[in-house]
Amino acid sequence: MKRTLLLISSCAVMSAFVITSCNTPAKKVENAEEKVAEAKDDLKDANQEYLDDIQNYRRQTQEQVDANQIIINDFNERIKDEKKEAKKDYQEKIAKLEQKNSDMKRKMDEYKENGKDNWEKFKTEFSHDMSELGQAFKDLTVKNTK
Repeated sequence: MKRTLLLISSCAVMSAFVITSCNTPAKKVENAEEKVAEAKDDLKDANQEYLDDIQNYRRQTQEQVDANQIIINDFNERIKDEKKEAKKDYQEKIAKLEQKNSDMKRKMDEYKENGKDNWEKFKTEFSHDMSELGQAFKDLTVKNTK
């Protein structure tokens, strides 16, 4: 009797587990559709963040290019009273830096959005180049007199 009762209760418990764990095909489709919708939302959010990052970086770069141009203009004003030889040397250096500055602006303007990995690589290289250009501007404006 105890055995029969134990067997019947075991079967009932197992049946309850089987019934509650089974999903109908309609429920599985519904769950899959929800996951797809969530994935699309996540992708849309990630893509918007990527585009926002590009836009913010473009703005920051433009500000730096504009600041570099102000430095160039100020430096041109300062060297007006320099000796002819020194003035010529400064003007050549300024022309090179001005060209690099405009090249950097053009490079950023021509960048096309083609994937987050490519963006990160471009951004790293571009930041490095902008840092070097900024250092060149700083070096130019420092007078090396002994």
